[in-house]
Amino acid sequence: MSADTPRATPVVSAPLYQVKAEFFKTLGHPVRIRVLELLSAREHAVAELLPETGVEAAHLSQQLAVLRRAGLVVARREGSTVHYSLTSPQVAELLAVAREILGGVLTGQVELLDSLRAPTGPTRG
Repeated sequence: MSADTPRATPVVSAPLYQVKAEFFKTLGHPVRIRVLELLSAREHAVAELLPETGVEAAHLSQQLAVLRRAGLVVARREGSTVHYSLTSPQVAELLAVAREILGGVLTGQVELLDSLRAPTGPTRG
């Protein structure tokens, strides 16, 4: 290879665990989770999402942009109205599984709390 011949730059892809971590970071915001929950039921216009999320329009717009860049939602314009929907029903399934896992974790914590509150009889000191 001569000095004038360009070398091929190897394509280095991120390990799958890093890509997954970035995916879960995208989900790591309460407004984004709420939007995805709402869109799990049906398509929503931005005006419908605003009162359901309780944030200002600019903040909602930022969060929707993050979800769009991540490929989790898609926008559809109808006149001056923008509608959002999930790109895949698997997003709704993921949220349902997360709810089940969280329910199990919280149930375990309630049981632990109940056992801590239960009378234990006389204490020794």
